[in-house]
Amino acid sequence: MDRRVLKTRKAIIEAFVGLLEERDFEQITINDIADRANVNRGTIYLHYADKFDLLDQCIETYLQRLLDACMIESSTTTPVTAKDALLRTFRYLEQHASTYTILLTKKGIPAFRSKLMTLLVQGVEEQMDACGIQEGMKKEITIQFLASAAVGLLEWWIMNSMPYPAEEIVDQLISLLELHLQLHAPING
Repeated sequence: MDRRVLKTRKAIIEAFVGLLEERDFEQITINDIADRANVNRGTIYLHYADKFDLLDQCIETYLQRLLDACMIESSTTTPVTAKDALLRTFRYLEQHASTYTILLTKKGIPAFRSKLMTLLVQGVEEQMDACGIQEGMKKEITIQFLASAAVGLLEWWIMNSMPYPAEEIVDQLISLLELHLQLHAPING
């Protein structure tokens, strides 16, 4: 994609997120976005069908950035653990807190949380397929529980201005997940 197109799209998305910080989605107009991004209305319509399309693409952009941030380069020789991926994700969120706070906490855009949940469900399912599931456990219930717990913790952490560093929150999350697994392990004796 042409650098000018990328620069224009970046300006539009950043202007849009900035406006979301100030107002509800319903109150934002294409004119507001154009003024903030310093482009013409027509330029926005060249890239997006309407503000709903802009919202969808904005969400996809920031979710992809988050997903890319949690991935570890394939040049490493050691396998990636869930803890490594979580730590990279939480560190990325620390660095980009203002944007993700807006996307997670604005009442007018529940689609971000919903799509984040979908991504986590997929990730948990992949982990479960690789590691297996405890006997007697229902896979669907376990996946929903673990993904909901992770999203809920992440949301709480962001909405409360990240009261703990990424390393500590990830250690706690891993401990809770391990505790969940231990509670379902058979008791010998």
